[in-house]
Amino acid sequence: MTEMNLKHIAIIMDGNGRWAQSRSHERIWGHIRGSRIVSKIVEEADELGAKALTLYAFSTENWSRPVGEVTVLFKLLKKFLLKERSRILKNNIQFTVMGDTSKLPDKTKSLIASLEEDSKNNTGLMLTFAFGYGGRDEIVQATNKFIKENPGKELTEELLQSYLLMPQLGDVDLLIRTGGDQRISNFLLWQSAYAELYFTETKWPDFTRGEFRKIVEFVSKRERRFGNICSSDLESSKLMAVENKETITNL
Repeated sequence: MTEMNLKHIAIIMDGNGRWAQSRSHERIWGHIRGSRIVSKIVEEADELGAKALTLYAFSTENWSRPVGEVTVLFKLLKKFLLKERSRILKNNIQFTVMGDTSKLPDKTKSLIASLEEDSKNNTGLMLTFAFGYGGRDEIVQATNKFIKENPGKELTEELLQSYLLMPQLGDVDLLIRTGGDQRISNFLLWQSAYAELYFTETKWPDFTRGEFRKIVEFVSKRERRFGNICSSDLESSKLMAVENKETITNL
């Protein structure tokens, strides 16, 4: 397998509702089926050697969905916390939720707090659920907090980074979106500035460990330039510079 150089992977788990509707089921059935995929992808990310996996579970825009659908999503989060708690702790995974969880039931908030506390010293995969999360809102909150705490001080990229919800996650190396749409939908806007993007037609309930691994291996082979030129172009530029120098000398 290609050497793992993608430390932080983020996934927009999209297509649940459309998956269900294509099978003449209600949208909530897709969320139920999709929730079964999460633990498998977490396991695969851990085995691949990723340092962080951030999953877009519920966006700020999702509050506009039907109450019944939102309620099901709440219940599925609670079920995941109850079912996967022991496995998360056993596998040395550090679990966190970032976003606005204030509208969640008290029991679910308690389960989140308990798992975050009990896993905070784990040194393995950092698993983060983005719930009630919006990228623009995160940047605005970080900026306002900095201004409040540092009146009159100039804001830099490094300082803003430190005021984000989860600064320890660092930048996203690979952002995957399932379901066919090709947009990042207000997800980790700051962190994804130089992320490799991969859009798959596969809807989340059909997403497999095998496809996830293939995507990671495929993207790992890409040359990430971060605004620079690739090595082959650099060699060509050096050769051209030498040739131009010789031409000028011979004039």
